[in-house]
Amino acid sequence: MELIIYLAIGAIAGFAAGLFGVGGGLIIVPILYIVFTQLHYDPAVIMHMALGTSLATIIVTSISSVMAHHKRGAVLWQVFRNLAPGLMIGSFLGAGIADLLSGQNLQIIIGIFAIWVAYRMFKGAHVIVDETRHLPSAPMQMLAGGGIGIASAIFGIGGGSLTVPYLNRNGVVMQKAVATSAACGLPIAVAGAVGFMWFGIKQHIHIPNAIGYIHIYAFLGISIMSFITAKLGAKVAHMLSPAMLKKCFACLLTVVGTYFIYQGFIQ
Repeated sequence: MELIIYLAIGAIAGFAAGLFGVGGGLIIVPILYIVFTQLHYDPAVIMHMALGTSLATIIVTSISSVMAHHKRGAVLWQVFRNLAPGLMIGSFLGAGIADLLSGQNLQIIIGIFAIWVAYRMFKGAHVIVDETRHLPSAPMQMLAGGGIGIASAIFGIGGGSLTVPYLNRNGVVMQKAVATSAACGLPIAVAGAVGFMWFGIKQHIHIPNAIGYIHIYAFLGISIMSFITAKLGAKVAHMLSPAMLKKCFACLLTVVGTYFIYQGFIQ
């Protein structure tokens, strides 16, 4: 029964990710939080479990996404190589920072982040690309990757909502920014998932079917279904108004963000 629930979450997350053009993390984290709460897991580690498991699922979806972008020749692999060391170190450190934070504080932080993403989507905030600008030096890119990695692990996301604006601001056109960001999701997800596993094991978490802060059944169920339904969501997106889709998703994120902030403050 539990595995069926995770397959259903994966179907929803994958479809929504394809439909709205965002990573599944912002959808997976709140749903897993509710499911783990209903399963009466230790409230102190529920948010950590949701974040760690979300990052693990992004490993699979990122591979699928980057293969599609690579076929179109849109991934800037040199930029990826510059960012990747920082992304991996930052993501692992981010998992460590998340481990130090209480579930309550994580809820408030993620709630604020969800509302910020919702605001940007609702306003249709597209960064104007100044193609006269260029990316900074390789060490500076690695440093930026570190910051993106830390934030991505704490929020349980693949980093697209942070990497794309960074590349845009430095003269990378939107299609290449999105494609390169998809590739960047892989080192973030791998290092973040390893970090959540490592720090969770050190905390001696006693949750059934979990290794550290990663729930294995949830990871398998969500990964399998999201891989399939993301393509379906992308097809449906082409039939509907992109502006309306973004506004609907922004409203959903606002509700999620408000819920997490409320939960964080009343606990």
